[in-house]
Amino acid sequence: MSLPDTDYDLIRDELGRDPTPAEGELFENLWSEHCAYRSSRPLLSAFDSESDDVVIGPGDDAAVVAVPLYEGDDETYITFGIESHNHPSYVDPFDGAATGVGGIVRDTLSMGAYPIALADSLYFGDFDREHSRYLFEGVVEGISHYGNCIGVPTVAGSVDFHEGYVGNPLVNVACVGLTTPDRLVTAEAQAAGNKLVLVGNATGRDGLGGASFASEDLAEDAETEDRPAVQVGDPYTEKLLIEANEDLVDEGLVLSARDLGAAGLGGASSELVAKGGFGAEIDLDRVHQREPNMSALEILLAESQERMCYEVAPEDVERVADIAEKYDLGCSVIGDVADGNYVCTFDGDVVVDVPPEFLADGAPMNDLDAVASEPQERDLPEADLTEAFEAVVGSPTTASKRWVYRQYDHEVGIRTSVGPGDDAAIIALREAGAGLALSSGANPNWTSANPYEGARAVALENATNLAAKGATPLAAVDCLNGGNPEKPAVYGGFKGIVDGLADMCRTLSTPVVGGNVSLYNDSVSGPIPPTPTLAMVGSKAGYDAPPAAFSGEGTLLLVGEAGGALGGSEYLAKTGGTDRFPTLPANPAGLVAALAAVADDESTLATHDVSHGGLAVSLAEMVTETAGADVELADEIALFDETPGRVVVETTNPEAVREAFDGVAPVTEIGAATTDGTLSLSVSDEELVYDAASIAELRDVIERELE
Repeated sequence: MSLPDTDYDLIRDELGRDPTPAEGELFENLWSEHCAYRSSRPLLSAFDSESDDVVIGPGDDAAVVAVPLYEGDDETYITFGIESHNHPSYVDPFDGAATGVGGIVRDTLSMGAYPIALADSLYFGDFDREHSRYLFEGVVEGISHYGNCIGVPTVAGSVDFHEGYVGNPLVNVACVGLTTPDRLVTAEAQAAGNKLVLVGNATGRDGLGGASFASEDLAEDAETEDRPAVQVGDPYTEKLLIEANEDLVDEGLVLSARDLGAAGLGGASSELVAKGGFGAEIDLDRVHQREPNMSALEILLAESQERMCYEVAPEDVERVADIAEKYDLGCSVIGDVADGNYVCTFDGDVVVDVPPEFLADGAPMNDLDAVASEPQERDLPEADLTEAFEAVVGSPTTASKRWVYRQYDHEVGIRTSVGPGDDAAIIALREAGAGLALSSGANPNWTSANPYEGARAVALENATNLAAKGATPLAAVDCLNGGNPEKPAVYGGFKGIVDGLADMCRTLSTPVVGGNVSLYNDSVSGPIPPTPTLAMVGSKAGYDAPPAAFSGEGTLLLVGEAGGALGGSEYLAKTGGTDRFPTLPANPAGLVAALAAVADDESTLATHDVSHGGLAVSLAEMVTETAGADVELADEIALFDETPGRVVVETTNPEAVREAFDGVAPVTEIGAATTDGTLSLSVSDEELVYDAASIAELRDVIERELE
């Protein structure tokens, strides 16, 4: 990738001369789609990002949100961020995914926070393809290796398989951190004369041009030709960096900070000083390096991992160096925050001398054509009920993900109250007497069928996941993934998911406090489906929640209103046919609030949301060896409809549930839990009966095929 002629002319006009080679490469990376959001920024104003709980919203390395206090008087903040590592994970699935984890963790460190939880949402091509399985196994191994080594639990997430990701998988990772008001740090330089200090791994040549690489379509030979653009991670150094950062923040030595991610040192240092309204004077010869004869351009743009850029008062530099030495980390005083331009010297020569705000924020925005997709009409197949049930419940997308999360240490840190495999994870924030619920995911079937309504459904599903565990939504971050935006149909789908997420989050009064955009997820196989991964957190008093498994002792209620259609469903993906997208609930905010209250009631024995695969999957997932259900439904649409905002509730007090939802959403009795470990379904005039072992055989397809 190289600078377009129009960009080059703009830069030359601003500088009054031709840019140097180092400046040209720096502009190419920082003005790339990956860094500058040239195609997406005009759309992102659709999001509401403010609430009484939001301390820092979009624009920093991570958002900061105040947690409601249920105990005590000391304010507790969480940090929340999300990023993608899509192209790197195609080229090298292990290192690509691992360094995605490392990057989002360092975003957390930049805010003065300690990372306490990860969530990953992963998207691959059809599971029956050998290459999709290779990518899947490599990505999961990379995430588990890095997360386990640094001691941060991976507690939530999602995995989807869809033909649209054959040539371009998606790896979206979110991180939650914990901090307090007195420890808060931002990425905004504070004063001229302060020192810029680089702490962490030595700089090598890995990850060169990673930002520009992530801003173009994947070529057919990407797995070999683009390998140098993929970073190589070292989780053991990251762990040392986490602990060193804690000491630095505890002692008040960090005035501002930015992790070295996209565009490396050049990106982190220029953005940090520009955000504060300053420039910088940097001597690239001072950067500690691990490879000989590195050029200025390589030092500036290498995306070597496990590095942080700190602004430090001159009198504190020696103490920072002592702490770095304590943790066996490299430390270089590379320059100063200064008034004026962003200036870098190398071997005695000035190689960069540009206005910092122009470098960081001067990229012109793209004005692109958008064409919306046409909604689908009903053309349902004539499918055998038994075959359809087994195909949907046994689909790799809806099947058990135990093979994935059993590789993650989700209990390290002793905060995980509800772990992966449930609707949402719950992390114990004992400092506030609060349980922090976390959900993450999207559904490419939904957003392929209808980008706008599908994205609204994604937001509602995540909120429903939290509410099913008794939590009220607090904030969300998004990772907006799309294909080549220069294609009008692709950009139209991308615009649809932006507007859909924004509208539903606004309806739910849930601010979208940060996010990431990943475009040009396009290959010889075509563009990916528009994929709006949403990670959402909610809070509740205490850390307990009803399970997502039958107890065998209560009445089964379905709360929420079905949308009466199968568009975007796993049923149609398996059987063929089309349909309109389901109509979403009229009062989603009221529904979520009522559900959270019901979930926390002592008469509630179990709760599980209805989404991927519809009631067929939800009911199957709730069956255990000792508890099952007898359920009666009207027809196949009722069994496979995936309308979110619905939950199966097992309760000993059905009337209390009806009262809670009176005037909010319908409540339908669908059967009773049993103690025989069998799911007995009556659908119209057909009967389906599956014991726990048979259901497990269907749902264990991933583990069975990969072991």
